[in-house]
Formats: sequence, structure tokens, C-alpha cells
Amino acid sequence: MSYTPEVPVIHDSVLSLIGHTPLVRLDRIAREEGLECNLLAKVEGFSAGGSVKDRIALRMVEEAEREGRLIPGQSVLVEPTSGNTGIGLALVAAVKGYRCIITMVRSSCPLRSSPPLTSFRLQPEKMSREKENTLKALGAEIYRTPTEAAWDSPESHISLAKRLVESTPGAVMLDQYNNPANPDAHYHHTASELLAAVSSVSSTPSRPSSGKVDVVVAGAGTGGTLSGLSKRLREANPALVSVGVDPVGSVLARPEELNVLKEGESAVYKVEGTGYDFVPGVLSHASVTHWLKSSDALSFTTCKRLIRTEGLLVGGSSGAAVGAAIEWLKSAEGWEAAGGKKGANVVVVLPDSIRNYITSTWLNDDAPPLSAASPAAAHPLSNGHKVENAQEDLGDVDVKARQSGLATPP
Repeated sequence: MSYTPEVPVIHDSVLSLIGHTPLVRLDRIAREEGLECNLLAKVEGFSAGGSVKDRIALRMVEEAEREGRLIPGQSVLVEPTSGNTGIGLALVAAVKGYRCIITMVRSSCPLRSSPPLTSFRLQPEKMSREKENTLKALGAEIYRTPTEAAWDSPESHISLAKRLVESTPGAVMLDQYNNPANPDAHYHHTASELLAAVSSVSSTPSRPSSGKVDVVVAGAGTGGTLSGLSKRLREANPALVSVGVDPVGSVLARPEELNVLKEGESAVYKVEGTGYDFVPGVLSHASVTHWLKSSDALSFTTCKRLIRTEGLLVGGSSGAAVGAAIEWLKSAEGWEAAGGKKGANVVVVLPDSIRNYITSTWLNDDAPPLSAASPAAAHPLSNGHKVENAQEDLGDVDVKARQSGLATPP
């Protein structure tokens, strides 16, 4: 059987590894939930920079270069971000030779009318240490702003980015919140990958398929992913159901009544990279059929379920999308639309990988202890002793092997 790869076997640069992410069946979870549809995950953590935001970073930079706004070796990239767009931009900047400045929120502190343009070192309450370390590794300069600052406050990371552009020669802010290249990246590339994938699979009695994307589910941050995908997929299937997932505490869902906090709910949420306290310009509410609200509890529980049941090393926003999708598919409305239909293809976008959150409290708060996960008696080198003695036993074996003249690894 011949194999023709979708991308070159030898790549000119890491940029050609942006996108081209796998579409994976979530059969185990779907079976546990009693779903009849094909539950499919677009796993964006496999992209070069580790998230769906790599796509828009490359698209925004290349569009700005075509327009003459960016000149390699001269221009400076400045962008306010929750982390993943910054990582994508820093990756592209490293390859193309741009200086890259990222503004992010930091931990709470007294507000100041004019934050100094120096790197803040305090750890953010929401934005993970792993994101910051990855940005630093890629050579980005990081500036931090108060977590509690509203998006339009002079102290916000968006306002700081604008001031940096004004004060830095050659600086350009690509503005993911309003840049049409953001949804265009998903219209032209992500959606095309999905259409090619679902149309390439034959429908069989054991694995029926409609041959099209019937439902697409995505979390909303800037809204670019959801808007771009919905537009292109609906062109291919006018009956497409587009579902947006918005965290409790955010204001992106429609109708706006969905955003009103219920008793016991908090406006503060821990899931990163999704939800905002303003509506970005690239978000097209008209393209979204349904909106769902997700809680931190549902997001993190489902994230860990994806990791431990499907083996997918994804982040909290992936849990939000899948958790909300399952709840909707099992509702009367969702069941009729797709959940109860054999062959219906429901695609859920999983935005990033667990790399960004590996030390997060929510991931590790209920991890089983080592002794429970790896009993000493079951360890292949324990010889019935405690696990910590296994290395001693291995050493004894190695010594005896050397004495007997048997070959041992260096």
C-alpha cells in the first residue's frame, strides 16, 4: 500500500509543522456516555508550538508581511495574549528573525496608572508558569499586568501592548482580537483539514459516517476558531450545527442571559485561553447555532478523563469543550441533532496540550500516589522488596553479569 504524506518528509522549517493535526475518535468516552454519533477530536496540541493558536500566529505574520507592515530583521512584534498566541508568535518570530514582545496578566497587586515597561516576575494567578517559560525559551520579552485590570483599563495587558507599540521603533501589534487573519486561518486551513478527513473515510455498517461535519464544537476565546470554522464548514454543509463553549464568568455567549451568574457561581474562572470580559471583533455571533456555558469543575474533570481514558494529553479548555459537548449531545435538543444519530460526525476542537499546565494544582490535586499506581510487589525489578530497592537489585544483577562475561549495556 502506497503512502502519500500531506506534508513534506523533510521540512524547510518548523513552520510547515504548524497545523496538519490529527482527528481522533473518542470512542471510549462516547461509548461510556451512550452516544450514537461519531465523537471526533481535532487535537491541536500536535501543532508545532503546541496549540491551535500557532495557526493564527503564522497567518497574521504572513499577511502583515504581504501588506508590507512587517519587515524581517527590522520590525518588532508586540501582542497581548493569554499565552498560546504569544507562543505561536514567538515561534514564528524565532524562525523569521523578529524581536517579539508579549504582554500577559500577572498576580494581583495595587493598580498603577502607568505600569513601568519592565518585565514583571510575579507569577500570574491564571496564566501558567509553563507558558511563561516556553515564551522565554523562544526568546520573547514578557511584560506583566494586574490580573484584576479590565480589558479597557490603562493597566490591562492590551493597553500596555498599545503603549509599547507607541514607544518602540518598528513595533507592530497584529491584534488577534480584531485581525481578520485570525478566523481566516481556520477558514482556509483548519476547516479544510476537517473536510478532507471526514470525506476520506468510507461509511461501513460497523462505522457509519455521514461523510460531512454535522456538528462542530469549539471554545471561544477571541472567537476566531469558532467563526472561521463555522463559516467554511457551513459552506460545505448548510445544515451544520455550530456550538460555542464559554466559561461561566465570561460574556461571550448569546443570548446574553446565559452570561448572568446563577446563585453560587463566580465571575472568576481558572480555565485558561477561553472566555473574556469583552467581545472581540473577530467573533461572529451570527455563525454560531448554540452557546453552552462550562464550569471549571466540568472542564478539569473532563480534561483528566480525556487524559486517563483516551490517552490525550490536553489542557483544561479541551475538557471544557468536550464536557459541554457531551452534556449537550445527551440533552433532548442535542440528541435529536446528532447525539442519537449513527454516522453523525461531531468534531470537538481540543486547543492545546497538557504541556502548559503540567504543574497546575487542578491537574495534580487528586493524582494517585506512586505506591498506589505502582505497587512494589508488581515492580519487575523489586524481587519482592520495596520499589526503592529495585535499583540495588539491578546493580547486583549487573555486577554478576559483568563477572560472568555477559554483555551489558554501556
